[in-house]
Amino acid sequence: MKNIAVLMGGYSSEWQISMKSGAVITEHLDRDLYNVFSIVILEEAWYYVDKEKNRCIVDKNDFSITVNDKHITFDCIYNTIHGTPGEDGKIQAYLELLHIPQTSCDSYQSAITFNKRDCIAVLKPWGIYTGKHIYLNKGADYNAVDISKRLGLPYFVKANRSGSSFGVSKVYKTNELEKALEVAFAVDNEVILESFLDGIEVSVGVYQIDDEVIALPPTEIVSENDFFDYEAKYQGKSQEITPARISLELTLAVQEQSKRIYSVLKCKGIARADFIFHDGTPHFIEINTNPGMSTESIIPQQIRATDKTLQQVFTDLIENTIKHHS
Repeated sequence: MKNIAVLMGGYSSEWQISMKSGAVITEHLDRDLYNVFSIVILEEAWYYVDKEKNRCIVDKNDFSITVNDKHITFDCIYNTIHGTPGEDGKIQAYLELLHIPQTSCDSYQSAITFNKRDCIAVLKPWGIYTGKHIYLNKGADYNAVDISKRLGLPYFVKANRSGSSFGVSKVYKTNELEKALEVAFAVDNEVILESFLDGIEVSVGVYQIDDEVIALPPTEIVSENDFFDYEAKYQGKSQEITPARISLELTLAVQEQSKRIYSVLKCKGIARADFIFHDGTPHFIEINTNPGMSTESIIPQQIRATDKTLQQVFTDLIENTIKHHS
């Protein structure tokens, strides 16, 4: 039996969501194949809680734990940390140094995809449609009137390196920019301002097994709120309709675009690409390389809409990760 560590938690505001994601992964891993260990990664400690509720601290020298005097190392890591350090390349780089396979993108790809503006910059030469963007660093001068003219109203202000809609505001009037920047800069010292695209919002899960890149059925997102914010994502303030209520032609178009983006970025494991169908064309918003896996999350919904179970997909991902690890 292989030892599998499921990483959850993290150092960002998304840590509690990651704990829920990790619980779902842990529940659905095949116990006939794997010994499963839920490893919590927090700034104050990295640890596993054994059956007697004892904390077993991770030895960072080799990423191992000792349980009942038994030294345990891992054959593979299922990484479900949202935000830093599990989605931005830091954990990946650490595990790469230790030669331990893990299921999400490699360190370089994770760093690029976690940084919204870097990701968009990489994709634009490949002809990927996106909105208009302006980038600001904390402390930089800006002209609110000029920004409104360049992006049009309304537009979005987003923390550049964050997920779960933390640090996101929708600006309707020029004088609302200052407050929106305060919200975004409270999360990150880099901000991305993005034009509003009117259209159907969809999200597509993608993963790769051997040479085959697989796109899951798209999910249509209908938010009760002004946009797909934290409440809409995690507190039931949205409809998530899988498969999306779009034509077969549009479904295939957004799936192909998702697979292309996944391949261009050289992603690994499960990723989720978000789009707006604007003027009939899927416009890329962002990609999440450690997407939410909680019971409320989109990827589990999409897997259930296929002929596979969560357990089958997770097994395929772990075995593929081990197989192609170098």
